[in-house]
Amino acid sequence: MTLKFKMKLVQYMLSDHKYRIGVLKDDRIIDFKSKFNFVPFLMVEFFASSSALNVAQEIIDHPNSTYSMEEVTLLPPIMKPDKVICIGLNYKNFCDEIHTGCPEEPVAFSKFPSCITGPYSEIKLPTISNQVDWEIELAVVIGRKAQNVQAKDAYDYVLGYTIAQDISARDWQARNGGQYLLSKSMETFCPLGPYIVTKDEIPDPHNLTLRCFVNGELKQEGNTGDMIHKIDKLIEHLSSVTILYPGDLILTGTPSGVGYYRDPPEYLRKGDILESEIEGIGRMVNHVV
Repeated sequence: MTLKFKMKLVQYMLSDHKYRIGVLKDDRIIDFKSKFNFVPFLMVEFFASSSALNVAQEIIDHPNSTYSMEEVTLLPPIMKPDKVICIGLNYKNFCDEIHTGCPEEPVAFSKFPSCITGPYSEIKLPTISNQVDWEIELAVVIGRKAQNVQAKDAYDYVLGYTIAQDISARDWQARNGGQYLLSKSMETFCPLGPYIVTKDEIPDPHNLTLRCFVNGELKQEGNTGDMIHKIDKLIEHLSSVTILYPGDLILTGTPSGVGYYRDPPEYLRKGDILESEIEGIGRMVNHVV
C-alpha cells in the first residue's frame, strides 16, 4: 500500500451511537460507510486492508453522506489498536529538566489500549491516585505491517500523526517494582485525536510546536525537533523487536513542563480543563472529573 494521500481521518458517532469512520473536508465529515457497505466501523480494521487509502480517495472524490461537526461526536481516531507504545525521556529539554542524561537507545513502555479516550472526552481521576499528571505527545500511527524496517524506509510504514496525552499517575510510577504500565493505563489515561493527519500533510514531523494548557495556563511548550530519537529510528528500533500492525500507536515522548517536576509539584484536579495542541494537527480539550 502506497501511503501518499492528504487527509484528516476521523472516527465518530451520530445520534444512533454507532461507530463510523470518515474524513474531514471543508469542515464537513464525509462518511465512508455510506459509499461502500464493506467499509468496517473501526479505523484499525479499515487500514488493515491493502486498498484502504484508494477506497478512501474514491469516497472523497464521490461522497454520498456528509455531516457537519455539530452533528457528530468525535471519537478517538484509533480505537482498539494492537499496541500503544510510549517512548520515555525522548526530549532533551525534559531530560535537562529532571537532571538525567539522554538515553542512548529509546526507553519504551506501553499503555493498555483500553485507556484510549476521545479528544473531547472526560478524564476520570482514579480514587487510588492523587498525583495525576499531563504529558502532551505527538503520536505516530502505523499504516501497514512493519517488521525489521530500516530507518531509511520507516516513513513508508507511517499512516499519519495525531495528538496524544500520556496521562500518568505519578504515585503509581514508584510502585509495582518501578514498572510504568499500571500508572499509565488507568481508565481514560490516553486522550487521542481529534483526527489522524496523514503524513503527506506534515512535511516535517520534527518541526512541530506542541503546547499543553491547564485552565488556560500554558504548562508545556516544545518542538518535536527536540526529540532525541527521531521517528524513523524509533520505527527501526521497535520493528526489530516486535511486529507493528496497522493502527499501532507510537507516543514519541513529551517536552519539559509536566506537573510532577514543578516546584511545588502540580497535578490535575476535578474541574480542570486540559487543552493539548500540536501545530498542523489540531487541538484536544478534555475536562477532568
